[in-house]
Amino acid sequence: MASRKEQKEQLRREREEREAAASAAGRRKRLVGYAAGAAVVILALAVAGFFLLSGDDEGGGSNDTAADILPDGGEVPDQQITDLDEAAGAASCELENAKADSRDHITDIGEMVTYPSDPPMSGRHFEVAAEDGAYEEAPDLKTLVHALEHGRVVISFKPNLPEQQRADLKALFDDDPFQMVLVPNDSMPYQVAATAWNRDPEPLGTGQLLGCDTYGEKTSDAIRAFKDEHRSRGPEPVP
Repeated sequence: MASRKEQKEQLRREREEREAAASAAGRRKRLVGYAAGAAVVILALAVAGFFLLSGDDEGGGSNDTAADILPDGGEVPDQQITDLDEAAGAASCELENAKADSRDHITDIGEMVTYPSDPPMSGRHFEVAAEDGAYEEAPDLKTLVHALEHGRVVISFKPNLPEQQRADLKALFDDDPFQMVLVPNDSMPYQVAATAWNRDPEPLGTGQLLGCDTYGEKTSDAIRAFKDEHRSRGPEPVP
């Protein structure tokens, strides 16, 4: 039987292969989209010109406010601990898991769904999943749960974290964004949390949660260890 170290090395190699394939696919999509993109740019310029000529200057500060949520200039510390249990303990974070009770899709984004944890780990969700990426405004929870089902890891943070901590968290995300989602969450009881949805036991799987009361170098180790442990293991694997 392969050792834990060998298993982690195999997971790392598989992740690098997926990232290379995703990068190649992205290049192909960009080439196909250039012509359509040019048309969109022309239309956008026309619309912008209309509003400039109309003299409407309201709402100009909204983009600046949004940009403050995930500022640049963060730092990514070297990882010191790779074992998830050890890393979580060192960061005083708690680990939870719960068997999923549903994988049903809903078609009405306005339908209310109650989740037993915040952030949610699994459950009924909207039929369209949130896309990978860093969000300054969180998408609907039901789309994030669908992303978990696809094997994504969702990192949630309190928007009132100190600016430097938010910048560091964004830098941590940017360092390895494959199948990752970063979102603000002002309702959860943690300062930072990570969630995932494993496929075992089939068919519904098990939700996973890392909840942390602070964010720092030790917390970044816990998040990276959680990501390495649970990413790409969803009940509905999607590249």
